[in-house]
Amino acid sequence: MATRFTASQSVEIAVPEEPIPIQHYLRQPQRLVKALVDNSRIQQLSEEIFRLKMRPLTFMSLSIQPTVDMRVWTESNDVIYLRSLGCEILGFEYINQRFALNLKGHLSPKELSTGTRLQGRADLEVQIDLPPPFSLTPKPILEATGNGLLKSVLLTVKQRLLHQLLADYRYWVISQTKNQGIDGDSGKLPMLNPE
Repeated sequence: MATRFTASQSVEIAVPEEPIPIQHYLRQPQRLVKALVDNSRIQQLSEEIFRLKMRPLTFMSLSIQPTVDMRVWTESNDVIYLRSLGCEILGFEYINQRFALNLKGHLSPKELSTGTRLQGRADLEVQIDLPPPFSLTPKPILEATGNGLLKSVLLTVKQRLLHQLLADYRYWVISQTKNQGIDGDSGKLPMLNPE
């Protein structure tokens, strides 16, 4: 019996003013991925494609650990997008062949009179053909459990984003300003001395 679970999560983050605008930071998708997921669970496959090993998920009495391939990229309007490309569940061939995960999200900077805010949204959908005895469970119970699980996954991602993104952005700004010597009043371009 094919069952579909869905969840959505929105986020809005006030961005503190830094010497380098956050738009520059957002042009490096790998930084966002590292802010969202623990480094030990990320494998970078190409400039925009990452393999993420999710934490184990428990659905009723079933424990699965999906590995998701994600494309994360920034458009010229400084909006960062993420899309799942594929998913694999190791150790459960029956479920792996009957499991589909679709994740779409975006995060964009908005300039307001009060400063810059990041606004984003993620939509997660899972379709799974459950084996017996799960297929005998009433559909409303399955859907409530599955939707709740997906919502908790997105909430965890949101919490991590709220805490890690600004910390990583601040760290990145400090490292950039040190490297370029733009700290304090040394932001002037060096002049060549004609002597």
